[in-house]
Order: sequence, then C-alpha cells, then structure tokens
Amino acid sequence: MALTRDQFLEVMNNERYPRSSKYDPDWILENMMGSHCLWLQESLAGQMNLRPGMHVLDLGCGKAISSIFLAKEFDIKVWAADLWNSPTENWQRIREAGVADKVFPIYADAHNLPFAEGYFDALMSINSLFFYVTDGEFLREKIIKYVKPGGEIGVIVPGFYREYADGVPADLKPYWSEELDQWHTLDWWADCFTASGATDILIADTLPDNEGNTIYRKSALIADNHEDPFNIIAGDNITFIRIIARRKEE
Repeated sequence: MALTRDQFLEVMNNERYPRSSKYDPDWILENMMGSHCLWLQESLAGQMNLRPGMHVLDLGCGKAISSIFLAKEFDIKVWAADLWNSPTENWQRIREAGVADKVFPIYADAHNLPFAEGYFDALMSINSLFFYVTDGEFLREKIIKYVKPGGEIGVIVPGFYREYADGVPADLKPYWSEELDQWHTLDWWADCFTASGATDILIADTLPDNEGNTIYRKSALIADNHEDPFNIIAGDNITFIRIIARRKEE
C-alpha cells in the first residue's frame, strides 16, 4: 500500500537528518535511485573531514542530487561521475539547483576513470561500489589511486548483517537477482579495504542503532516497494555498510 501524502511527508522529514530535510521531498523522490541517498550521504559526510573548497569525487552519483547536496551543505567542489545517467540531464539539475560553479557532471566508468591520479582531496560513493568492486586490488588500482595521500575515501553500500554462507535460502531463491550476489557484509568490505594495502580504516560500521536497516525500510516505504517478497523475507538481514578510510602516505 502506497503512503498517503501526509505519511510520505512525515517519513521524509527525518529529524535524524536535518540537512536532508531542507530539500524538497518530491525532488528527492523523483531523483532517487534505490534508497534515500541524501540520508546516506549525510550519514557519511558528517563523519568525514570535508572543508570548503576541497575537490571531491562523487563516484556513481546517479542523478547527481548527492553531489548537489555536498556542494550546498559543505561548500566543496564535486565531480559528479556516473555511468548510467546522462551528464547533460545531470547538468540541468545542477544548474537548476544553483551550483553550476561547484558541481561538474562527468560520464565515467569506474574501470577506467578519466582523472589524474592523486587529484582529489576525497572520494565519496553511495550505492555504487558494490556493482564493480571485487577485491582489494580493484580498490587500489581503480579507485583509491585518484585520492591524494592522506585523503579520505567514504563509502556506503547496501549489504547484509550476515552472509548467506550456505547458499541462498529456499524461500529467497524465487526473488534473488544477480545484483544481490554482490551484496556482502561489513566484514567483507572491511577486509577488502584492508587487503588493498592502500588505506587505514577510520570507521567501519552499519550506522549506529540499526540505522542502516531503518534507512532501507523507510526507503522501501517511500518507493512503495516495501511489500516486495524479498524485502519481507530478507528485511531483517539488510543494512547499509559504511566505510571511511584514509589513503596511506606514500
């Protein structure tokens, strides 16, 4: 059952995320790709050392609203890089948001990013890395090298509290997709960053107070897919994983 207008506005006005609550909820819903990316971005950015004027890569930015949010809230310059969304359409949203001088839309494939190594002060990524990061070597060779030594890498991805180590349960198999093969646990992602040999982990969690699961559930309500059988069966095991790491000095 879809939310009523009042219920929708109540869910979107989340006191835990005061920065996100300043933005038009209809604009957020229209441009969501998956879960509420501004809540996730606020959860990430609030724990990073972002300073005005920094050059930040928003990798897998979707429709660039996470990049717009970063520019407005933290006065930084953001390269909004995505493979699946038109940079021209993102540019339109960026201009309408009044941050054309701070957000730069880029069409980019994470397997071959078009940037100078060590260029960015920080890299951030919401709901993206799980699509293509396979191990620590990929992180080191394809992602981390674009951040200057000492710079931070902040990531939030969907995942599970516990792996389905013995295979997908029978009740989930009819609703499983290949994308879910790329969902992992906090330990998996922490091990991946450690195995890269290029970072020191500063934060590795699933957001305090079960908040990763709460964001997933509320986002499913907002998008009206909370009655999807997968969400019903696997919901208690779904969370968001947050990793913040610092690139090691060379």
